[in-house]
Amino acid sequence: MNSWIRVIKSPFIAFFVIIIALQTCFVNVGYGQKFQFDYKIKKDAIAFKLVKNLVVIPIFINEKGPFNFILDTGVDPLIITDSAIVDASQLTNLRRVKINGNGEGEEITAFISNNITANVGESSMQHIPTVILKKDVFNLSSYLGMKIHGLIGYNFFNSFIVKVNYGNSRVLFSLPEMRKKNKWNRLDLEFLDNKPYINVDLQVPDLGKVKAKLIIDCGASHALSLESYNEGVFPLPNPSFQANLGVGLGGKINGSIGRISSIKLGDYTLKNVLTSFPNYGDVAAKAKQKQRTGNLGADILKKFTVIFDYQDAAIYLKKNNHYNEAFEHDMSGMEIYVDDRQFNRVFVSRIEPASPAEKAGILANDQILSINFLGITNYTFDSIINLLKSENGRTILVEFMRNDKVYIKLLTLKRRL
Repeated sequence: MNSWIRVIKSPFIAFFVIIIALQTCFVNVGYGQKFQFDYKIKKDAIAFKLVKNLVVIPIFINEKGPFNFILDTGVDPLIITDSAIVDASQLTNLRRVKINGNGEGEEITAFISNNITANVGESSMQHIPTVILKKDVFNLSSYLGMKIHGLIGYNFFNSFIVKVNYGNSRVLFSLPEMRKKNKWNRLDLEFLDNKPYINVDLQVPDLGKVKAKLIIDCGASHALSLESYNEGVFPLPNPSFQANLGVGLGGKINGSIGRISSIKLGDYTLKNVLTSFPNYGDVAAKAKQKQRTGNLGADILKKFTVIFDYQDAAIYLKKNNHYNEAFEHDMSGMEIYVDDRQFNRVFVSRIEPASPAEKAGILANDQILSINFLGITNYTFDSIINLLKSENGRTILVEFMRNDKVYIKLLTLKRRL
């Protein structure tokens, strides 16, 4: 008989936070559930790539790799989205599960394994609880512009004190016994289903001060998502606009994008915060933790150097050179992705109605060849995303191909709120 996993996927397809609540637990075989250093090492550091605000680190799986995994406080078991990195012999005799998720569509088949060994830097964990997707339904590689093999979360963060330095793209991790007194801005954590939550004060138009319980989620690329208010629909601020906020396991998640006046994080107050408001039925109504208000993502976290100390139930923040950057959304009205077989090919996946891209005559499935006379291979995927939200009124020359014909159009960026 199949077991069941309930999966709630955060808004915004580019953000890929996955919050997995196992209704049937992993088999308890007595293995230690933490990463450990070999020999007498007590700390280590690795470089990461920052793509769409997400931290991508190299991991070895069963002594093979390195493979690219998203570091994500929003996931519990290790998630392998590319089953090809696991030997086929290791996929036999595994417990099959069905995954339910947001949106419309069929259930997804996955496997549960306790026979995976993961190495991060000089640390390793044997028999790490793992969910292996039979099919990569998230298309992480296409929407991040680089090959992605999975996500890693709770077991890594629960093993170490983890410092994420967004300024120099380094993750430092050390044993809890190496903890030092810290004068940085401290926020207390509360854990529900192995997910870290904080309680914060928001200032929201028409509502005033709102006390919110938010998941701290470095695997969500957005700044803030507000899903429910008093266990009902979170009221939309004015102005706001409707948008496709992402994809759950079963299909698209719709909602709106707006701004709240501020969020207070200890001694820090961030203002005019870009916020997503997913349709209540797509996300909040399916969430296991009904008391949560929403999700605090990496577009806020990247403004700080962040220390996660799960053992002391705390997170520490120190602002960095991103702190004063304004929160901006895409101003083109087109979503793009890469061919995950040829990462130098960029395509348009969706056009927002009445957007600058639609007015410029760009259509879904067009292949972008160049931007501002520079071939697309001269750009990183992240630099294209940043260009498309760079400046209200900025004009961009886009060359694209459709049905073997080449077109050049002028695209004028427009801030919608």
